Amino acid sequence: MTDNITHNEQFTALKVAVLIPTYNNANTLGAVLQDVLSYTSHVIVVNDGSTDHTATVLDNFPQIQRVDYSPNRGKGIALRRGFRYALEQGYDYVITMDADGQHFASDLLVFMAKLPKHKRHIIIGARNLQQENMPGKNTFANKFSNFWFYVETGLKGPDTQSGYRLYPVYAMQGMHFMCTKYEFEIEVLVRCSWKGIKINWVPVKVYYPPADERVSHFRPFRDFSRISILNTVLVLIAFLYIKPRNFIRYLFKKDSWYSMWHDHFLNKHESNAMKAVSIGVGIFMGIVPIWGLQLITAVAVAAYFRLNKALVLIACNISMPPLIPFFIYGSFETGKLFVPADTAITITDNLSIEGLKKMLSQNGLLNAVQYFAGGTMLAIAGGLMGFTITWLCLKVFRPAANN
Repeated sequence: MTDNITHNEQFTALKVAVLIPTYNNANTLGAVLQDVLSYTSHVIVVNDGSTDHTATVLDNFPQIQRVDYSPNRGKGIALRRGFRYALEQGYDYVITMDADGQHFASDLLVFMAKLPKHKRHIIIGARNLQQENMPGKNTFANKFSNFWFYVETGLKGPDTQSGYRLYPVYAMQGMHFMCTKYEFEIEVLVRCSWKGIKINWVPVKVYYPPADERVSHFRPFRDFSRISILNTVLVLIAFLYIKPRNFIRYLFKKDSWYSMWHDHFLNKHESNAMKAVSIGVGIFMGIVPIWGLQLITAVAVAAYFRLNKALVLIACNISMPPLIPFFIYGSFETGKLFVPADTAITITDNLSIEGLKKMLSQNGLLNAVQYFAGGTMLAIAGGLMGFTITWLCLKVFRPAANN
């Protein structure tokens, strides 16, 4: 009994509640609540329109706080309503648990131990995905989710699909979300990361019953389709807005140029050649005429070849708006080498937009060849020049580094 009081006081002091969304989990919900209530009385259950005897089970636990509504709206809505209710009751944090019995209440203390030094973090309970009885579709789905989470945020994590999480709901006030079902748990991680809320992990245990006893509301085709659509939207937002925004903020951040020089350019853990290649590839990707895809392609290339991602992205931003007209002009001029002289576009003869449109409509294919071939050659030349200049500078400033 003393331990229970001690744990409850800890939840009270840190303003933490356990949040359990449930939909037709009446067979397991009672045992889950008994387990959780042995650690704390701060328990919120969101009954997401259950049609079984869930309400009767909840009636046996008058000490819990309840949010009931009908019809079923999906896990995302249940979590969001639970977050709002928790804030209204004065909580700063919630630890979400599933109602199907796969999470162990004893791991609540793992989250509570982590919280004091990570107060503006989402803390995720990372499962052992190699353990016995783990469904194969869960392992695949988690790898899929981890990959897209990395693309969208630049963060690597072992388990982005675990529902056992601690959320700093006080820091999430005012945020807006699109998703209503399982995909919400991906969206909330990505959007919180973009907002500056850090993501952390702790190891937790998990119980998966045999297949014939397992209850799941996950619909593979429908839910994977929604998750794929969500990731498409998030990737577009990340590369068209979030990453450029973060880069601009970085440039104007105090000591950013000093950090860029010492942490990335002079970093002793990379060779001069690797740094020069990273700059060269970044300049190439910034100039090559694949507008709209330059940044995402640069990130993919940097990740695949294990280049210095910061240097690649910094160099890729050579295609900033004031320089774009010069690259277009240079592309057309260089492209004259690849088309007959009598069909080549000369930009100086067609400075107006209407004049340029007319020329393009007359020899569309040849003009496209002129532009793309010229732009590619210009990008190669720029990349080689960037590589050479960077390597020579590093030879001067880092003469003792491995080459």
